[in-house]
Amino acid sequence: MAIPTLSRRDYLTLSAAGVIGFSMSGWLKVLADGTAKDRKRKRSCILLWMNGGPSQMDTFDLKPGHENGGPFQEIKTNVPGVRISEHLSRLAKHGDRLAVIRSMSTREADHGRGTYLMHTGHVPGGPIDYPSMGALFAKELEPPDLELPSFVSIAPNNLVPAAQRAGFLDPRYSSFVLGAGGLVDFTGAPPANYEQLLKVQDSERPAEVSAAQAAARLKFLEEADEEFLRDRPDGPAASHRAAYRRAVALMRSDAAKAFNLGEEPKGLRERYGNNLFGQGCLLARRLVERGVPFVEVTLSGAAGANSWDTHSNNFEGVKKLSAVLDPAWATLLEDLDDKGLLDTTLIVWAGEFGRTPHINRNRGRDHWAKSWSTVLAGGGVKGGQVVGKTSADGTEVAERPVDGQDFLATVGLALGVDITKPNVSNIGRPVRITEPTAKPIKEVVA
Repeated sequence: MAIPTLSRRDYLTLSAAGVIGFSMSGWLKVLADGTAKDRKRKRSCILLWMNGGPSQMDTFDLKPGHENGGPFQEIKTNVPGVRISEHLSRLAKHGDRLAVIRSMSTREADHGRGTYLMHTGHVPGGPIDYPSMGALFAKELEPPDLELPSFVSIAPNNLVPAAQRAGFLDPRYSSFVLGAGGLVDFTGAPPANYEQLLKVQDSERPAEVSAAQAAARLKFLEEADEEFLRDRPDGPAASHRAAYRRAVALMRSDAAKAFNLGEEPKGLRERYGNNLFGQGCLLARRLVERGVPFVEVTLSGAAGANSWDTHSNNFEGVKKLSAVLDPAWATLLEDLDDKGLLDTTLIVWAGEFGRTPHINRNRGRDHWAKSWSTVLAGGGVKGGQVVGKTSADGTEVAERPVDGQDFLATVGLALGVDITKPNVSNIGRPVRITEPTAKPIKEVVA
C-alpha cells in the first residue's frame, strides 16, 4: 500500500491532534520529500565558509607559467574554457553548475573586519548593528510552519560572533550553532567527537525526570513568563520566550531527527568525507530538505595551520584543505540533485578575502583583499561561467570589480529576495537589505 502524500501543514495538524505518533519516523521522510517537490517551495542557501581566506590562485584563478602561480596545475571542467585547480577534480565535473567570480575587490584584509564585511555587506563600526546574511535571508525565506531553526551554523569560527547574529533583527534569527570549535582531521580517520558535535545537545529529557514532571515545569515557566510579560510585552523578554517555545517544540518534534546522520546510507556518508566539514555538508542537505532557509558550514582548522590562513606552507595546506572540500562540495551538489533540491538551493563558497599573488619566503601567501575569488552554484544561478578577470600576475582586477555589497545583493537576487526591502534598525532608521549603491551581478542570476 502506497504511503499517502501529506503537506507540511497536514502533518503538523495531525501531529498536534495525536493522530501521528512521534515514533513514526517514516512520515518524516514523506514530509521532506513532499517539501522538496513543492512547486511553491522557497529557495534555501548553503554557505560554505572558508575561514582564514582561501588562496584564489590555488583554487579558482590559477596563473600557470607566471612566477606568482605556484606549483599547482589547471584542469578542465565540464565547461569548455572554465578551468580550476587540479586538486578540485571532483568539483570540476560540475563546472556547468558553477559561477566563478574572479574579481572580488574589497578593502578589508583583517580577518575580523573581512569576516564581518562578507557576512553583512558592511564594514564594522558605527551605531548600526547589522545582521548577518544568514539572519537577513532566513527572515525573508522562513516557512511559516518551520519547526527547525531558520539559520543553522555548523562549526563556525568564534573570531567574529556578530557574523552569526541577527543584529537589529529579532534575536530568533541568530544562528543555531552546532560543532563550534571542531577541527578537520586530515589523517583519514574521523575525529572521535565529530558526530557528537553535529547533534543537538541536551535535546532529550533526562531519565530521572518523568514526562509529567517535565510538563509541570513547562507549565510553571509559561505562567511565570506570562506574569513577567504583562508589563514587558516587547523586546528581549518576548524574544526569549519565543526562543524557549521553539526549543521545546524542537525537543517534542520528529523534525529533530534531521540531525540524526545515522539515517543516511554509509556509502553516501563516506562520499561526503568522514570529517566534520563533510558530514556538516550532509547535515546541511538534510536541513534544507526540511525547509531550513540558511545553513552555514565552515571549513576550519587544518593540520598545523589556521585553516586557509596559509602564511607558511601554503601549497601543502591548500592541497590538504582541498582534499576535504572537493568530495564534500561535489557530493553535496550530486545529493541535492538526486533529492530534487538543487534547483532551489543556492550554494555560496567564500572566505573573508584571498591571498597575496606574491609567494613569501615561507612558501606562503599573506592576506589580500584587492583581487580574489568567490563561487556561486546551484539554484538561482546561471552556471558554467566565469565573471570578472584579474591581471596576468593576479594583483589587479582587470574586469568587473565586485565589492561586499555587490556580492550580498547577488546572493539575495539568486535567492529570490527583494533586496530593496527595508528593516528597522536598532537606532530606528530603516535600512535596506542592500544599499542603493549595490551592483548585483545580474548575469549570473537565473
